[in-house]
Amino acid sequence: MGRRTTRTLIAAAALAALLPLAGAPAGATGAAAEPAQHTRAAAFQHPGVLVGNQQLAFVKGKMDAGAEPWKSAFADLQSSKYAAPDWKPRPRANVECGSSSSPNNGCSDERDDAMAAYADALQWALTRDQRYADKAIEIMDAWSAVIQEHTNSNAPLQTGWSGNNWSRAAELIRYSGAGWSAASIDRFATMLRTVYVPLLSPGSPRKNGNWELIETDALMGIAVFLDDHGLFDQAAGMWRKRLPAYVYLASDGDLPVPPPKAGIEGESALVTYWSGQSTFVDGLSQETCRDFGHTGWGLEAAAQTAETARLQGLDLWGEGRERLVKALEFHAAYDNGADVPDWLCDGSVKTGLGPAVQLAYNEYHLREGLAMPQTEQYVAAHSPFGANYFIGWETLTHTNAP
Repeated sequence: MGRRTTRTLIAAAALAALLPLAGAPAGATGAAAEPAQHTRAAAFQHPGVLVGNQQLAFVKGKMDAGAEPWKSAFADLQSSKYAAPDWKPRPRANVECGSSSSPNNGCSDERDDAMAAYADALQWALTRDQRYADKAIEIMDAWSAVIQEHTNSNAPLQTGWSGNNWSRAAELIRYSGAGWSAASIDRFATMLRTVYVPLLSPGSPRKNGNWELIETDALMGIAVFLDDHGLFDQAAGMWRKRLPAYVYLASDGDLPVPPPKAGIEGESALVTYWSGQSTFVDGLSQETCRDFGHTGWGLEAAAQTAETARLQGLDLWGEGRERLVKALEFHAAYDNGADVPDWLCDGSVKTGLGPAVQLAYNEYHLREGLAMPQTEQYVAAHSPFGANYFIGWETLTHTNAP
């Protein structure tokens, strides 16, 4: 252990110039000590899943003024395949998804339809063109009338991917005077509660961390739509336990925090779970040495959960500040071209965070003013960000969003 600890200290020192503290508040101690925990507001705010009325009004004002990047980001949304006016939903009773969506019996259909519903709901919210609302309602009604279950090994993750976009689309349509009937709303709510929640709420303790964070994100969005305070608090509790097991801080000790209820304990088991990585530094993720794409999903799911919580008066952003800032700066640096040291993933990483940085960048850099130079460079090089599984058009919805 002494040799490994020494190696870790050397690696951390080498990384210091690459990864500054990025404005972490004075006295921040990471998660070795319990972070200050906050409580949500007594009543849910609607719409309040990822985007709220204040943000929508801000974005609409920027669009009306022809301001960038909102003008280009909205054009990107409208040119997306998901925004096609002749989109036809393809619901089925049993969505069967194996590992890597193989077999794919309705998996991509469900994900695409949920994303299309969100694309149309966003366009409706920003333009008040009734055609978009009608299309979102058509898609959601088609699925709530048919689906009964998700099966096979990827079923929990599939419900997370799709459940995220369903809850966002439904929230925007329900609370905007779009003409969605009470009977259809009730049927959709029943679908979420009976088909999605049972697979989301147990989490996935032994899977790679992006699974449980995506599930947590979907669970919180569904809780808001259902006005279910118990479910919301459950999602917040899952987030508080899983994020420390996904992003390492030196204050955690020599080893990462074990994932909750997974039975993964001790150095050997944790190193294996972290894809063979035995040197741990601030901002490293459990999936860093797997690839940055899945890592980005995990970080983004944590950020999306925090943003929904913010709209409901719960400051998860504050609780996760040090981990999320350091994780984004750590990974963005290598996406930006930094040399990979030998101690990290045997000297080779699979970069490509994708559109997984905008929310946290907006919160910590644009709202709070923290320095995030690597993430700032990444955003400038890759935005506007489009759609990917459960991530959609966040350059549009969250650049400078209040």
